[in-house]
Amino acid sequence: MSLDIAATKPHERLAAALSDDLTAVNDMIRARMASEHAPRIPEVTAHLVEAGGKRLRPMLTLAAARMCGYDGPYHVHLAATVEFIHTATLLHDDVVDESNQRRGRPTANLLWDNTSSVLVGDYLFARSFQLMVETGSMRVLDILANASATIAEGEVLQLTAAADLATTEEIYFKVVRGKTAALFSAAMEVGGVIADQDDATVKALFDYGDTLGIAFQIVDDLLDYGGTTATGKNVGDDFRERKLTLPVIRAIAAADDVERDFWT
Repeated sequence: MSLDIAATKPHERLAAALSDDLTAVNDMIRARMASEHAPRIPEVTAHLVEAGGKRLRPMLTLAAARMCGYDGPYHVHLAATVEFIHTATLLHDDVVDESNQRRGRPTANLLWDNTSSVLVGDYLFARSFQLMVETGSMRVLDILANASATIAEGEVLQLTAAADLATTEEIYFKVVRGKTAALFSAAMEVGGVIADQDDATVKALFDYGDTLGIAFQIVDDLLDYGGTTATGKNVGDDFRERKLTLPVIRAIAAADDVERDFWT
C-alpha cells in the first residue's frame, strides 16, 4: 500500500473502491428528485444532497452488496433509497431543531421556509418507497419500512428525554439506536438481503451497522463540545437546544449539588 493511500481516510478509500456504483447512485438520486409540477422540490433537495455529504449510508449498502458478491442493478436503487430517507430526516430535523447550518451551509428551512422543508421531506420519503418497491423484494421493503418507523420513534423519544435530567445512558442509547443507528443497520442489512445471503450473514451485517451507527452518534455528540465549525455544524447547538447527549449525561451523573444546580 502506498503512503498516499494509507494517508486517506477510510470512507474516502471506500468511496474510491465504489466510485462507479456511487456515480450510478448520484445519477439516480438526481433523476428521482425531479418533479414535473413542483420545481421547489429539486431546488430544496439539491441544496442538501449536493452539499458535499459523504454518502456514508448509501456506501454501506453498496459495500455490503458487493462484499456479498451481488452483481445485479438493485443495490443502486437501495443506496439511493437510503440516501433519500436520510435526507428526508435531515430536512425534518432542521425544522424541529430550528437549525440554521447543515454541512457548513445554511439549512433549507432558513433559505426557504419550514413548510417547504417538511413537505419536500415527505416527498423524499414517498420517493424512497417507490425505489424500494422496484427491487421486488418484500423483505427489503419490510426492513426499510421498519427502519423509517424506528427513526421517527427515536426522534419522538428524544423530545421527552432530551430535557429530562433523569435521562439515563440506557435511554440515550435507545434514542441513538432509533434516530441514527437504525438507518446504518438497515443500510447494511438490505445489502446482504439483495445479495441473497443467509440469515447469519444478514444478521452480522445488521450488527455491524448498528454498532457503527451508535459510534457515529457518540462522536457527533462529542464534537458538539470539542469540535470546530469544520464539522459543518454550529458547535454548542446540542447545549443550546437542551439536548441531554452522552457527555452531559455523564457530567450530571458525576455532579455535586452545586454542579447539578447549574445543569438544572
